[in-house]
Amino acid sequence: MTELKNSPIEDFDWEAYERGETVGEKSREELTKTYDESLNTVKDKDVIEGTIISLNKREAVVNIGYKSDGIIPMNEFRYNPDIKVGDVVEVFIENQEDKKGQLILSHKKARASRSWDRINEALNNDEIIKGFIKSRTKGGMIVDVFGFEAFLPGSQIDVKPIRDYDNYVNKTMEFKIVKINQEFKNVVVSHKALIEAELEAQKKEIISKLEKGQVLEGVVKNITSYGVFIDLGGVDGLIHITDLSWGRVSHPGEVVELDQKLNVVILDFDDEKKRIALGLKQLFPHPWDALNPDLKVGDHVKGKVVVMADYGAFLEVAPGVEGLIHVSEMSWSQHLRSAQDFMQVGDEVEAVVLTLDREDRKMSLGIKQLKNDPWENIETKYPIGSRHTAKVRNFTNFGVFVEIEEGVDGLIHISDLSWTKKIKHPSEFTKIGADIEVEVLAIDKENRRLSLGHKQLEENPWDVFETIFTVGSVHQGTIVELFDKGAVVSLPHGVEGFATPKHLVKEDGTTAGVNETLDFKVIEFNKDSKRIILSHSRIFEDEARAEKAAERKAKRATKAEKPKAEEPAQINAPMEKTTLGDIEALAALKEKLAEK
Repeated sequence: MTELKNSPIEDFDWEAYERGETVGEKSREELTKTYDESLNTVKDKDVIEGTIISLNKREAVVNIGYKSDGIIPMNEFRYNPDIKVGDVVEVFIENQEDKKGQLILSHKKARASRSWDRINEALNNDEIIKGFIKSRTKGGMIVDVFGFEAFLPGSQIDVKPIRDYDNYVNKTMEFKIVKINQEFKNVVVSHKALIEAELEAQKKEIISKLEKGQVLEGVVKNITSYGVFIDLGGVDGLIHITDLSWGRVSHPGEVVELDQKLNVVILDFDDEKKRIALGLKQLFPHPWDALNPDLKVGDHVKGKVVVMADYGAFLEVAPGVEGLIHVSEMSWSQHLRSAQDFMQVGDEVEAVVLTLDREDRKMSLGIKQLKNDPWENIETKYPIGSRHTAKVRNFTNFGVFVEIEEGVDGLIHISDLSWTKKIKHPSEFTKIGADIEVEVLAIDKENRRLSLGHKQLEENPWDVFETIFTVGSVHQGTIVELFDKGAVVSLPHGVEGFATPKHLVKEDGTTAGVNETLDFKVIEFNKDSKRIILSHSRIFEDEARAEKAAERKAKRATKAEKPKAEEPAQINAPMEKTTLGDIEALAALKEKLAEK
């Protein structure tokens, strides 16, 4: 800044001036010249320095040693909120005198005219500079540095993650210039770099004093799904989710919150002390140690379901104390079911303590024990011969498993489903989930199983069939199935019989087929094995034999009527009769052997 010229005029007549004598024109010109020379000589577009002589909210008055002072809007000093009267600032002379005779100055343009040189100088000298954060942008902030817009990456604002960038807008902060692109005139600044050096010194001091078991105060820096990062004063440590609480934690956010101060204990760290494992729950006694000492097997406890699995549910009976309710202990039923069929996470459940191991900190619980075992009085409730309604639960090749009530299961053998139908698989008779009427046939208390029957609900129709399907009787039947070994024939009254291939041959020599309806003769009836053997062929075979027998009988009668005078005939008659009888007996015997 140019200094004021205050040297006195050597030949100035001060006495005349004091007397009020008029100064001559020559003297006036000399006085004006002397006054002008005492002020700065300025030019438009110059950049000079001036001193702030007055401030208010709207503007600053700056003296540059000119005949008048200049006015600069206060918004040009936003980058420096600490500006005060007496500060020397750079100004750009826009106009020495406007229409109102006012000197027009700009601090913003003065900074901009030299900003690039000053930015490069600050980078080379590793200088700390001040900047004004103007606005947010993608990935960071825009900072006014020396009137130049620089970029502040979000990662360079602070050493800790920034959650709200808007809090930094319109703030003045200190920065270091970390990168310049001379070609595109891009500038990157960092505030984080200013505090890293200080933190590094703190970090080294903290790390040198770390010991396992040491308790330190820290601040929650970040929360993730697997744990919490704690700032120990420049050094970060991790509390794994399992070390936050003795109880189960679904997410660390349930236990801590950001910026929360808390005490933590050092559990472990690596050789270089870069990874520090911390614990929070270790500062509190283990819940099992505080468990009621009087709790014993058989006692009832209440708790909340915290975890569900197919094999069971974990019940939290006290903070950090859990017991397992196995699915087999949820119901007296022996059917394999999922634990989700009985309860869900969050349910309040009462249970019975089945086992308790304080040393290994394990407990097993049951809820079916809250109900009486249905097999204790099974003989009284479901005596042999009693009839009940059951629900079909499962099929096997040999029968149907049913449940009369929860925990009381039984088996209906496939042979006890129907008196008359030949059932190959139980699915032909009923379906899973259906109700079925049963009668108790036998009780196996040791294996907790009932033998049940369905056909026993009706009278045995074979007592009646024995009088209808007598051996030799003929009935109309329809072939419903055909096999290599014979055919199944549907008979009246819903009963079925069986015919071997040779008994399916018709009179014309062809073999009967499926869905063909014919007359069948019963050649065997067995009530105990519920078996009826049929024959279609026997019908016309027996008729043929009967006709032959009649013919033979007629011939014998004719011979017997011949005259006794014929001596040779009389002599031979007894012999011929005996021979024919023998032949007929042999023929009958042969037929029986053939049938067998």
